Amino acid sequence: MQINRRSALAAAAALLAGFGSRPGHGRGESLTATPSTYLDRAADLRAGDRLLLTTGTYRRSLILSDLHGAPGNPIVIQGPADRSARFLAQRGHNTVELRNVSHLELRNLTLDGGNTPGVDGVKAHALTHHVTLENLEIVDHANHQQTVAISTKAPAWGWVIRNCIIRHAGTGLYLGNSNGAAPFVHGLIERNLIVDTIGYGLQIKHQGERPEISDMPTQAGSTIIRQNIISKARQPQAGFQGPRPNLLVGHFPPLGAGIEDIYEIYGNLLYQNLVNEPLFQGEGNVAFHDNLLVNHHGDGLWIQPHHNRPRKIAVFHNTIVAKGTGIRIRGGDPDFRQIVTRNAVFSEQPIDGGEQWDNFAVGYAAAGSHLRAPFGDWRALDLRPQPGRLRTPASDSHLLAAYADAEMDFAGNPRDDTYLGAYAGSEVPRQTLLPIPSQL
Repeated sequence: MQINRRSALAAAAALLAGFGSRPGHGRGESLTATPSTYLDRAADLRAGDRLLLTTGTYRRSLILSDLHGAPGNPIVIQGPADRSARFLAQRGHNTVELRNVSHLELRNLTLDGGNTPGVDGVKAHALTHHVTLENLEIVDHANHQQTVAISTKAPAWGWVIRNCIIRHAGTGLYLGNSNGAAPFVHGLIERNLIVDTIGYGLQIKHQGERPEISDMPTQAGSTIIRQNIISKARQPQAGFQGPRPNLLVGHFPPLGAGIEDIYEIYGNLLYQNLVNEPLFQGEGNVAFHDNLLVNHHGDGLWIQPHHNRPRKIAVFHNTIVAKGTGIRIRGGDPDFRQIVTRNAVFSEQPIDGGEQWDNFAVGYAAAGSHLRAPFGDWRALDLRPQPGRLRTPASDSHLLAAYADAEMDFAGNPRDDTYLGAYAGSEVPRQTLLPIPSQL
């Protein structure tokens, strides 16, 4: 990322101004901390510092307030690569709390909730931006559906949530707030494994009018959700409050800054939902492509009003095996197009609604005649087409070219637009970019 000269000089001046209060501590220092010293060390970090946590059990919450890195010069707190720096939940405190922080990276930590009541894994209480959470394992936050592995409850932008494992949570990721006043803006959520949640695996809340906050993006942009696995093949029952989709995204602001923002959701595996909910639900502006959806218990995808109406919708190149409805589009704003094209859908009611063309839509039981291995245990799951199946003449795809990575299939293989569904052929590599673990 390039930094303009004025921003670079301002960041350098801010760093130099602070050196006198901490003798002997220079810019970009690496510090080591243990379970007995980490709180004191963390409170004194500055841009470019790296706090290296040793292997061990950390029994007090990591509360990070008023810590600010700089573009290209973040504050980094990390444990060993095997995530052997293990934080245990403390009753009455979230395990990691973020309050007014920016350009901060947390890596290689295990957060063990012990199903302690009212304790979230990572929670942002006040404005945060450019926060990266990478290679975290967050387990046993399933005391109640409203217990969350990763939560933002204040305006947040520029977040990256990557390569994390979330198991046994009430809700996996809950980004934004229920009143629409805490927008999650221009985020990247990629290559995460989210399994066995009571409610949502991932929910990004709807947004009201975007608040005027210095440096908060006002230009149109994307929140990208890609290459994740979200499975509800098993669901804890503690505090169960009703069915929820694996993944739900709400609308963007109905006017002003953010109205043209879009969710780009691709390369994901959404797997099983044991109760009467779809794998995905969305509204607003959504591009949903090159995903695999497998639900042997119910529906695949719903585009419909939740807090507002669907607007710009593009659902294309997905492979969906769902016992109920495959794709359902309802209540769209007539001033915008809701297009459904080049999908392979195997469902009792394959496609209902939207502007449809060039789809392959047949019954649920027919999946076995067209896909290599669409049923049974996940270990044998293979949704590539059988040889000679799902072929079609190439069509004009200019409407789809504007979306991120639309030229690649589910596994990152280049497309030539002669196959329907999420794979670019019957012989292309089928692996996900994330290994599917045994707990599915």
